[in-house]
Amino acid sequence: MLVGSLVLILDQLTKWWAVGALDGGRTIDLFWTLRLRLVENTGAAFSRGEGLGPLIGLLAVGVVILLVRMGARTADPAARLTVGAVVGGALGNLVDRAFRSEDGLMGGAVIDFIDLQWWPVFNIADSVVVLGAVLILWRGSLRATGPA
Repeated sequence: MLVGSLVLILDQLTKWWAVGALDGGRTIDLFWTLRLRLVENTGAAFSRGEGLGPLIGLLAVGVVILLVRMGARTADPAARLTVGAVVGGALGNLVDRAFRSEDGLMGGAVIDFIDLQWWPVFNIADSVVVLGAVLILWRGSLRATGPA
């Protein structure tokens, strides 16, 4: 779970930086369409489900528990690493929901700040969760289609 801890720390540090550096509508243009812009997301992926933070938070807790159990059962080091990374990313967004709340438990907004301008704004945790999920599915499909 070292990888998950590192992802969680990196995610929270970058969000802490973004809240301070990008407050008040400030944007930082980096290159091409990549810029940094602060967005608070109280919904799910792509800002869908606005206001459903508590429900999304509870679902995420369930997914984290399932992933931790899955990671503990596998002897495959790559799978453990990937599951750990996904858990760290999921916890990064759960921390936002739990501790950035003015509306009670799990009512907080997830901090997003990476803006490609042609894709919804996201954060480090989102990136790791998506990449990790793709790797888990890809590795699973390789095992399913491998030699019998």
